[in-house]
Parts: sequence; C-alpha cells; structure tokens
Amino acid sequence: MKLGFLTACFRDMPLEEIVPWAEDHGFKALEVGVWPPDNTRDYSAVTLDVANLTPARADEVNLLFARYGMSISCLTYCDNNLDPDLATREGRLAHLRKVIDAAALLGVHNVSTFIGRNPQLNLADNLREAQRVFAPILDDAAKKGVRIGIENCPMPGWQVEGLVGNVAYSPALWDELFMLLPHDNFGLNYDPSHLLWLGVDYIDAARQYVDRIFHVHAKDTEVLDGDLAYRGIGTLTGWWRYRMPGWGEIDWRALISTLIEAGYDDVLSIEHEDPIWEGSIEKVKGGLILGQRYLSQFLL
Repeated sequence: MKLGFLTACFRDMPLEEIVPWAEDHGFKALEVGVWPPDNTRDYSAVTLDVANLTPARADEVNLLFARYGMSISCLTYCDNNLDPDLATREGRLAHLRKVIDAAALLGVHNVSTFIGRNPQLNLADNLREAQRVFAPILDDAAKKGVRIGIENCPMPGWQVEGLVGNVAYSPALWDELFMLLPHDNFGLNYDPSHLLWLGVDYIDAARQYVDRIFHVHAKDTEVLDGDLAYRGIGTLTGWWRYRMPGWGEIDWRALISTLIEAGYDDVLSIEHEDPIWEGSIEKVKGGLILGQRYLSQFLL
C-alpha cells in the first residue's frame, strides 16, 4: 500500500511544484484534483486542466511523475451530478466525461466523483435517477479501462439545510446503488471519516465492501462531545470536524490491517480538510507531513 494525497489542498500550486514536494516528503502517489477552471467550491482545485488535455500534455505529465518515481492514483472531480437544473447537471456530466477521457489518455484507472442529490425527489427516486444518469457513463468508462469510485461523503446541508446532499453515504445505499448499477467498474473512493460520525462501523464496511473499494481516502474525524450534547445529532453538523490522520478517532492500525488482510493493496490518499492545518501553504504542508509520518508507521 502506498501513501498519497489529494491535490485540492494546494488550490493554486502547479503540478510541477506539487510532484517534487510530494516525493521529497515520502509520498508515492497523487490523487489529482480536476475540477473545471470556473469552479468556486471549497476543497477543490484545477491541478490539471482535463478540459484541454492534449496527448502532448499527457505525455509531459506522465514524464513528470516518472521522473520522481510517483504515480497518479486517481483523477477526482466531485460535484452534484443529479442537480435538478438540467442545464447545470449536463454541464457537470460533460466535465465528468472529460475527466474519464483524461484518465484514459493518462493511463489512470480511477476517477472519483459524487452521485449527488436532487432535493426535489425522495431518496428512492434519487437512486433511480442515479441509475439512469450513471449507466451510460459507466458503460463508456468501461470501454476506456476506467473505474468510477464514488466518494461517500454525505455532504450535509449542501442543497437543503438538514438534508444530506449525496445519496451514497452508507452501506445500505451502496447496496441499492450496486444493485441498480451492477457494473464491474462501479465502486467506492472509500472515506472512513464520514462513516465515523454517521455511526457506521467503518472497519466492518471496509471488510464487507473491499471488492468495491477502488481507492481509499485517509481523513480523520474528531467528535466534539460538548457540541454534540448541546446541538444534538439531528443538526448533522457543528459537533464534529475533520482532522489529519492520527488526530481524530479513526483506528488507523485496525483499518489498514483490515484492508490489507481483505486484499486491498493500492493507495491510501490523505484528503486534507483539517481546519487546524489550513490558512497558508506552509500550514497545509505541515498537516500533510504530520499525516504522512503517522500513517507510514503502519505501512512497509
């Protein structure tokens, strides 16, 4: 298993600077953020402009990674792919198709995204809509040798206050989605940090769904007991926060052992959303270094 990180934490840093820094600090892979250039979402980046990726630029990128003994573990673009505004939705799906094309051009096997949610529909109808939207995308990706890993963040309050915004946040929903979309190239970008605050057994889920885990996010969660007691679980937010691995409540030794025993032997990618280690490039780098130091003790 190799350590990497999602480049979204370096929103304005060029890939040509990120790769040598990552290699110099013990990382072996990068999960490259590939949002559209006009995107304004938090925790997103245009580390690589896939909308204008040419074969020549793809060769340059691959040579850059090869020069430092690094690899691209995944191209990541997470947005609401079930937006109720059909023009907005189609724009996002068009970009997702460009991400898949870029992955094929680069020889990258994993693309990560969200399912999303249409808040005007109930949960069952959202799942059926996901089937309609994603079936042709998965068929096209399979022809190009690309797998789609859904990130399991609930995105609470994303579209409507008090409502989760991504209908792929629990094992019960994964079962529904895998039944509706029985494609071999449809799986998970598995993130235990969300499962912890949701009350899901993230170790058992890793064991049960390992065949569907294409990529793993390393992000921790700290539950703020005082805020939980004051706000209550129904608020969904405000009583937990994401942290660097080792600074929250995830049992990384047990989780990594479970993944290895179950057969996962790919990349563990730090997704930096720790508010303590944000605010400057140097603080972001410091957080990544701490995460790398902590996780590396469990890996060869």
